[in-house]
Amino acid sequence: MIERIKHPDRKNASSIIDASVRQMNYTLTLQITDESSFNIIRNIYECFRMLGDALAVSKGMIIDDHVGQVKALEELNLRLSRPIIIVDKLRRMRHNINYYGYNPNKAEAEDAVLFAKSCFEQMAEAVKKEISSSQGMRRLYK
Repeated sequence: MIERIKHPDRKNASSIIDASVRQMNYTLTLQITDESSFNIIRNIYECFRMLGDALAVSKGMIIDDHVGQVKALEELNLRLSRPIIIVDKLRRMRHNINYYGYNPNKAEAEDAVLFAKSCFEQMAEAVKKEISSSQGMRRLYK
């Protein structure tokens, strides 16, 4: 994982979260079929990855790989109804879809949707809270 430091950008981080939430809301409206599974799984993973990216951007870090963005989410130490490691499973599945022609089935997409419904909102709120609390701490020291 390559990390570079730049200025924290909480406004950009908030925009990334908002885009992630909009995309997740859209993705969850799609009918799940064997044909749509490809896009549903990729979109759900991408929405979680964007949350990890928002965390990094808010701290002024640029993480060049998806693994680091997923790890940023794991570091939130949230109590979720399903294990956060599923995001990494989705990352690997997305990689196989994009680079090896893997064709996911309806059951895999249904599982991804259930996972997203069970914890995406909670995770997005935790990321928002993390970003706003770190912003509040900076104001205290200025």
